[in-house]
Amino acid sequence: MDVMKKVPVREQDPQARAKNFEEVCLGYNKEEAMEEAERCLNCKNAQCVKGCPVAIDIPGFVCQIKEGKFEEAYQTISKSSALPAVCGRVCPQESQCEGKCVRGVKGEPVSIGKLERFTADWARENKIKPEPAAEKKEHKVAVIGSGPAGLTCAGDLAKMGYDVTIFEALHEPGGVLIYGIPEFRLPKSDVVAKEIENVKSLGVKIETNVVIGKAGTIDELMEEEGFEAVFIGSGAGLPKFMGIPGEQANGVFSANEFLTRNNLMKAFKDEYDTPIMKGKKVAVVGGGNVAMDAARTALRLGAEVHVVYRRSEEELPARVEEVHHAKEEGIIFDLLTNPKEILVDDNGWVKGMTCIRMELGEPDESGRRRPVEVPGSEFDLELDTVIMSLGTSPNPLISSTTKGLDVNRWKCIVAEEENGATSKPGVFAGGDAVTGAATVILAMGAGKAAAKGIDEYLSGK
Repeated sequence: MDVMKKVPVREQDPQARAKNFEEVCLGYNKEEAMEEAERCLNCKNAQCVKGCPVAIDIPGFVCQIKEGKFEEAYQTISKSSALPAVCGRVCPQESQCEGKCVRGVKGEPVSIGKLERFTADWARENKIKPEPAAEKKEHKVAVIGSGPAGLTCAGDLAKMGYDVTIFEALHEPGGVLIYGIPEFRLPKSDVVAKEIENVKSLGVKIETNVVIGKAGTIDELMEEEGFEAVFIGSGAGLPKFMGIPGEQANGVFSANEFLTRNNLMKAFKDEYDTPIMKGKKVAVVGGGNVAMDAARTALRLGAEVHVVYRRSEEELPARVEEVHHAKEEGIIFDLLTNPKEILVDDNGWVKGMTCIRMELGEPDESGRRRPVEVPGSEFDLELDTVIMSLGTSPNPLISSTTKGLDVNRWKCIVAEEENGATSKPGVFAGGDAVTGAATVILAMGAGKAAAKGIDEYLSGK
């Protein structure tokens, strides 16, 4: 075995997968996982753990895999993470745990993410559950939102013995895991639903179709329903647009709506009646992971897809793996290109988009080189659908109905990083509602910190 190189992971063939919604990455089997785990040096002062936002004991679980102790490995991960089968699939490991792995200095880092996924999948197939709390506490905690932040906070509090209820606005729990990330990256019934069952097995109750801010307020939860602490993990579901001419045309979507129709409302399945635009020529504007998700979804629905992004490939914010998969599947990248206007036909439908070529100038405050227009370089793309994937911001519903809750100028809730505390006593917050759109694992880290904060707050009462 070549210790310098990772054990390769099997994937669906690009030609085949571009036409289906089944998972692209097939994961390790037992033999592959044990062989990859052999590459771990079991460092005493493990850097990988420092790179993990929820501080999983990585050398611990990897060494248990090496010895074939898969159930022990699962319980080791479960002490720190409520959603290992999710994180093993969608975490940006290359910039976190694997980015810090000592093996990566001279060769390839240990495939920590693929090993986490293997362990969680093995536990699911063998019906292994996380261990619940030994004793119950008499405190009630409400969690708003059942995405990664809410599920993590609820799971951690339940493990400490608290009586936790999650209130979810949509008809299915899971948040962005269910409405945002596509089936081919994160299977819903096999993976997400089973992880949520595991959180419920710890004693967490989930009430769906409850919009806090409309059906009831945080003050009512605390004053009338007897909840002593509240965690807000309501995410960032409000899409941004460019404000260019023609953006109001039929056939222009936010990535959020396009993905929600497809993922949560199952538009890609014939047995569902959810309407979705199955364009012939689609442009996705943006370069993040969500843009890749929207582009690869449109492709699977039968379109020729262009990703239009104003910087170069080096600056693409999406994970390298996502860009690689998109290219393999035949998505066209129009880089250093920016939309100026959406062209509309006589019936109010998209017929194309005027774009302009860009070049990179001096770095801006984000440290990336600022894109500058090349004069006279306008050209038209012929299209029938445009998907705007320019990020999202928090829905102001909760902050606007909660007295004494501070928000910043982007309408994000202001919360302490180490314990999730907000300006309102007993109210904690974390994830995209605080940071604006970020990653699943950072939201989980915030949910974890808030669970600790809530425990300290209630213990001190």
